[in-house]
Parts: sequence; structure tokens; C-alpha cells
Amino acid sequence: MLAHNSDDRGLMARDSIELNLDDATPSPGTNVRVRRNIQQPALSNQPNQDERVFRKGSAAAEQRRLRARGVRNEDDSELLINPEDIDLDELDNEEAQFLRTDRRVPVRRSAIAKKTAGRLKIVGIAVGIAALAGGLGGWAYSYGKHSWRFRIPSGDAVEITGVHNASLAHVREVAVKETIGRNVFFISPEEIKAKLEQMPWVEQATVMRLLPNRIAVNLVERTPVAFVQMGARTSLIDAKGVVMGMPADRKTRYSFPVIRGMSETDPLSSRAASMKIYNRLVGELSGDGGDAKYVQQLSEVDLSDPEDVKVTANDPGGTMVVHLGASDFLPRYKLYVAHIAEWRQQFPNLESVDLKFEGQVVVNPDKQDRDIGSSGHRAIGTAAVAKNAASAVRPVSHPPAKPHKYVPQKTQRAQR
Repeated sequence: MLAHNSDDRGLMARDSIELNLDDATPSPGTNVRVRRNIQQPALSNQPNQDERVFRKGSAAAEQRRLRARGVRNEDDSELLINPEDIDLDELDNEEAQFLRTDRRVPVRRSAIAKKTAGRLKIVGIAVGIAALAGGLGGWAYSYGKHSWRFRIPSGDAVEITGVHNASLAHVREVAVKETIGRNVFFISPEEIKAKLEQMPWVEQATVMRLLPNRIAVNLVERTPVAFVQMGARTSLIDAKGVVMGMPADRKTRYSFPVIRGMSETDPLSSRAASMKIYNRLVGELSGDGGDAKYVQQLSEVDLSDPEDVKVTANDPGGTMVVHLGASDFLPRYKLYVAHIAEWRQQFPNLESVDLKFEGQVVVNPDKQDRDIGSSGHRAIGTAAVAKNAASAVRPVSHPPAKPHKYVPQKTQRAQR
């Protein structure tokens, strides 16, 4: 028969193993325990799929059990075979497909990631350092607030520099009043600076603390550029229109023209606009093409009319009021310097000249302003015209008029 049942196959396998053992002579000390496949007799020659899976699983379990305690014959005697006749790896592979997978053991991990833990460590260190710095700062603040070492003892602890024309006594009074007997850390340099800059002569003030208990005050004073006549009082004025008064020590001497046409009630913006005209006049007369002596010849500058700047100039023949208009100050003044001697010869009573008109020169224009009729209109013919004054000047004729006696008052350059 070609097919055998499971019992016949098991007996044949056992007889084959016994025959192999008779042929092979095991070497001394090499006894090996082997397993014997034990299969359950089949109920039928063609088992279904579930039965085959069950048989394989049972055979695998039996093989594991026999491997653990060794293989024995039916008479309970150990069966000795050569280890080379048994392939243990093949048996393991057959068993592995029927074994339940190993249970995964969960790995215990930290609740915080490693990167986050590093960041938290850095933050903790930073917080500790900040707390230490805050503690030291609080201690330093308390010490600086209550220690006598930081209190200004007297006015000698206030150093004042940069005072030339302002009143040193006034400056010291303001600085010392705000500082003496107080803690140097609780003095407000900004408040002292603001009060000092309210003084007319002070343009800029700098106040600094000098530890442990001193104060340094440095002043930058304004630079005067002219005298200004306001009513009966004459003061110095700077280029921005700030009226400063006269120097406190009265020792410094200045030689400037006297500006007219301003009043004490004028706002600073109005005076600043007038001073721009004055600065432009002085800049043109003493700048490129001009001469510094031109400015030295001026004794007064009338800025009451921005469209007609009038200057009182001193020359060897006397004083002369020159109308320069609102622009071209230098060429018009040069015309006056070049022809004043000739004009004086032609007009013995020459008091003023008007040069603001292009191509002509009007002499004694100010006398027309004084000869006003009862109706309020200007009298005609009081002005004379300079003839042959220059080739570039065109004479202008006026009807003759009865001359008026007028003695010009000579004004000298202001010196204070």
C-alpha cells in the first residue's frame, strides 16, 4: 500500500531511528537527548484544515516538552542519537509560527522631554541669578537712600563753571537751593537744568552728580550780536532775538550797532524774525566781497520796517541815514561809500539817502516824512535828487520847494 495511517508512520520512524543507532557508534560522553514526534492517530485519511493546524500546534507543544526532559523509548529508556542527525533550527522555525508573540514591556519614560528639561534648567538658573541681583539691588538702594555719605553738606559741594556774563550769585542761589542737605540720588538734575536755562544769559545748562556727595554745574552762555533799544533801556540781544540785559560784572566791553524798532511787548517770534534780517545784513557787509569796516561804520540799524532797512553810518563827513531796502545790502552800501563825498558837495544839508530804488538815488527822503500837510498828505518837493552821482544812477526831478532848516543830529556808535 502507498498510504499508511498515522500509527504506521510513527512505528516506521521509530524503527528507522533504532536502526540508525545500531549502525552508528556514539563516542563516549556524547549522549544527546532528542525528541520524538508523537502524533495523534488521524480520524480520517483526509483531515480538514483546522485539524491540521491543531495537530501541528499539539506536535510543537509536545516537542518543547520532550526537549525539556529528553526523548525516551516506549520502555521508558533514553534514546541516544548523534546530534548531527537532528536539525534544531528547523524545529525552532516550525514552532515559532505557532507561538504567541512576546508581550511588549513598556519602557518607563520621563513625563518631560529631555530638550524641555534642559530649557527649564536654564530658566531656573536665570531666575536664580535675577533673584540674587534683585536682592543686591535692594540692599544697595536702601544703603544709598539712608547713608549720610551721599548727602550734600554745603554750597561748597556745588561746582559751577562757564559763568562769564551771567550773575554768579544768581546761578549759585538756584543750584544750591535745590541741592544742599539733600541726598545726591534724590536730586533732579533736569529740574535744576530747567531753572538755570530760564535765566536770560544761559543758553544751555548741564547738571551732573559727582559721587559720593557733589554736584557739577556747567553753563553755556548766549553770545550777544547787537544792542537793542527798548524804551529808555538798552540791552544786549543775541542772534535768536533773546534780550539778555547787560553783563553782571560790567567789565566786559562790547561794540555793536544799536537796533531800533523793537519793543518789550514784542513776542520772541517777532524779535527772532527781525534778527534774521539783521544777521543777513551783517553777513553780507562783512562776508565775501564785503569789508569788516562796513559793519564798524554802522551805529544804528532800524528794523521797524522789514521792507526798508535803514542804517545810520558814520563817515569822515558825519553821520548819514541810508535806506537799503530789503535785499542787495552789499551793492547798495558800496554805492553809498563810493559817492557819499560827492553827494555832500552837491547837497550841503544832506541828511539821508534812499538807495532801495533801482537806478536812482533819492536824497533827504526823511525830510519828506517830517513835512506832512494838515490834510495828512506828504508835502511835494522837499526831496532833492542827486545829479551826476554815478553813471548807473538815473536822476529823478521833483518840483522845487522851499528848503526847511534842519540840523542833523550826529549819532555815535554805541559802546557799552
